Amino acid sequence: MLKWVPENTKINFIGMRWGAFVLSSMLIVASLGLLFSKGLNFGIDFTGGTLIEVRTVATPDLSKLRGDLNGLELGGISIQEFGAPNDILIRLPEQAGGTTEQEAAITSVKNLLEEQYTEVDYRRVEFVGPQVGEELKKKGMYAVLFSMLGMLAYIWFRFEWQFSVAAIIALLHDSIAIIGLFALTQMEFNLSTVAAILMIAGYSINDTVVVFDRIRENLRKFKKMHVHEVLNMSVNQTLSRTLMTSITTLLALFSLWYFGGEVIRGFVDALIVGIVIGTYSSIFVASPVLTFLNIRRGKVSQDKPVEAEVETP
Repeated sequence: MLKWVPENTKINFIGMRWGAFVLSSMLIVASLGLLFSKGLNFGIDFTGGTLIEVRTVATPDLSKLRGDLNGLELGGISIQEFGAPNDILIRLPEQAGGTTEQEAAITSVKNLLEEQYTEVDYRRVEFVGPQVGEELKKKGMYAVLFSMLGMLAYIWFRFEWQFSVAAIIALLHDSIAIIGLFALTQMEFNLSTVAAILMIAGYSINDTVVVFDRIRENLRKFKKMHVHEVLNMSVNQTLSRTLMTSITTLLALFSLWYFGGEVIRGFVDALIVGIVIGTYSSIFVASPVLTFLNIRRGKVSQDKPVEAEVETP
């Protein structure tokens, strides 16, 4: 049977840890820099306002339409293509007069569109109040925070505190990288994005737990083997499973990206990048971090390599 990853690989992942740490540090610093300099393009889920998705028969002139909409003096209206050239997405800011003024603003936009285009298909009109937006923003932050704390507690209970710390470092690495992606591309950051981050965290921790379980098994099995050799052996033994799982997941996500349309494009983009980064972190971040956390392995020193035990058949 064809195997994508050969058996009994002996790649020195732990030996590459310093290069991986430098790469990860650069990624985190760049992501945080983009977050604080450019910020996130929050959707109406978090900012409040009205979202109108429109399809017209003729391809609209966005610059002219943008000028006409701004002429309505409804605040900073944004407009962009949304998939096909004749699909447009209009965002109206929250109006000062409350629901009545907001509905009047929506009516003004619809009247302008119907004057310029013979046929207009309103595919969706969504309204979110500012208080709801702030509440959703807080709940989204709490969801990410509590999920990570829950994973930390589970890993601590399932393994030891050193494994828990390494897993959380890897999860933070993945989450910050995804947020940096949205800050760089200015894709809309909404509740779907929060769901994507949580899904990536779940995927990454599942992959990490598989590697950690093999590490714990090998630590008990080869008590005289140097800890770096045990970590390398464990990552290599689970490498085929890790890559096969990631590749098959990516195949499904690419299909979803191609056929799913613009509505879920940001969600799928986050998942695709997250799967790649999560796979990287489970190999090059989570396991190498254990080398600095003094994992317990009997009475053998971790500082001086000793000859590995030979496994008897």
